[in-house]
Amino acid sequence: MGSETPLLPLHLPVIDFSNQNLKPGEPEWDLIRADVKKSLQDYGCFEASFDRIPIELRKSIFESLEELFDLPLQTKLKNVSKKPFHGYVGQYPMVPLYESMGIDDSDVAAKVTAFTEKLWPQGNNSFSTTIQSFSKKLSELDITIRRMIMESFGLVNYIDEHLHSTNYLLRVMKYTGPDTEETKLGLNAHTDKNIVTILYQNHVEGLEVQTKDNNWIKVKPSQDSFIVMIGDSLYALLNGRLHSPYHRVLMTGTETRYSLGLFSIPKAGHIVSSPDELVDEEHPRLFKPFDHVEFLQFYYTEAGQRSQSALKTYCGIQSQ
Repeated sequence: MGSETPLLPLHLPVIDFSNQNLKPGEPEWDLIRADVKKSLQDYGCFEASFDRIPIELRKSIFESLEELFDLPLQTKLKNVSKKPFHGYVGQYPMVPLYESMGIDDSDVAAKVTAFTEKLWPQGNNSFSTTIQSFSKKLSELDITIRRMIMESFGLVNYIDEHLHSTNYLLRVMKYTGPDTEETKLGLNAHTDKNIVTILYQNHVEGLEVQTKDNNWIKVKPSQDSFIVMIGDSLYALLNGRLHSPYHRVLMTGTETRYSLGLFSIPKAGHIVSSPDELVDEEHPRLFKPFDHVEFLQFYYTEAGQRSQSALKTYCGIQSQ
């Protein structure tokens, strides 16, 4: 590679969101916003320090995940959804170590209770409270980051519309240790298809993020921080201004890896389309407007899985 294109450092940028008084218009907000923009342009993700979630809640979230995945398979299979990848996923020969479940609108108490009662007919108040409380706190970080992103590209007038056009999916994941020192695939390399993902994981390593230079960064787990990553829908909304990174999970050893991701997702029926302000001669429109659920459905077809970029195959505009 030529010296005019330096390699990116093989570690994720770290951005501190711990200031309780972080508000739009303040000097610190503007500084952090600039760091967010640069990190997402360079890497498509960063590590966020965020201490608004009490230690007890961070500990209890993994206890809740263990309790959930310890349920019998027939019980877990009750987690169904019409949307691809929103229900139970597991028992796949290609990724035998991976198992996950989805909780739609996980920041809404009534929705979490409905999910819980499907699996525990007698109820499980401790589980419901932990999931909803954790999701609510993470949604605050998501809103701050998305507000900063929209401001960074001069889209202040779109902020409220954008924030109201999404809801949340909490995806909880279990990766069984392969019981070998050989490295085994936990989850294939992929880009996320949503707006923003915020990941939290236990102490077991495995997550890797690919840089634009095609190197892989091994993410070091921290109980005090979160991995923030943009997905294809935000990449399309911003007309390619930010980077949507490939990431994967590789496993070794005997320990189980638990993680969860809060995904901000365009609401059903909402059309993802770049604002005219982001389209000009230097930045021609890259994608046709699309419905996120229909894009997801395409992604899980044979053609979508074969595509190097499902987004470009599905709605990319060919340059003349």
